Amino acid sequence: MRRTRESAIAACCVVSLALAAAQAAAAEKPAAKPAARKVEKLACMLGTEDSHARIAVEVVNGRVNRFAYYSKWKPRTCSMDIARGDAYSRWSDHGPLTAVLLKEEMGFFWIDHGYGRYDFTFSDIDRMRYCGMGGKINGFITIRRANSKCELQGLLEKASVDD
Repeated sequence: MRRTRESAIAACCVVSLALAAAQAAAAEKPAAKPAARKVEKLACMLGTEDSHARIAVEVVNGRVNRFAYYSKWKPRTCSMDIARGDAYSRWSDHGPLTAVLLKEEMGFFWIDHGYGRYDFTFSDIDRMRYCGMGGKINGFITIRRANSKCELQGLLEKASVDD
């Protein structure tokens, strides 16, 4: 019986030492690194000095994280900066589409993520908040990787300015 008891104590000591060694080894390992974020910045412009539209986009891991739109119809200007998590918008992703709802019923954006391009649809954006004039902003702007010229429709047309 004494021998069995001594064997059990010895086995417990060996297990305790093994556990302590494993814990010490785990403590020495560096913490797992957070997943790497792939950040991409794109910008484009279309128009002349007196009448143009431009957009700058920050893409994180393939999804638009922030965008800034600026347009000028001399002497009028319009400027907006929208980001995930800001106080003025709510973002939701649906496959290749991102919906951005502006708070206080100020309009919404659809962002279509395609291979090498991002299509922004402006839908009933309140011009007073972002441009200081009445009306709504409706139209499309597309930004492509490695292209400094935007593609747009409706954003700089006379009807979209006076809505």
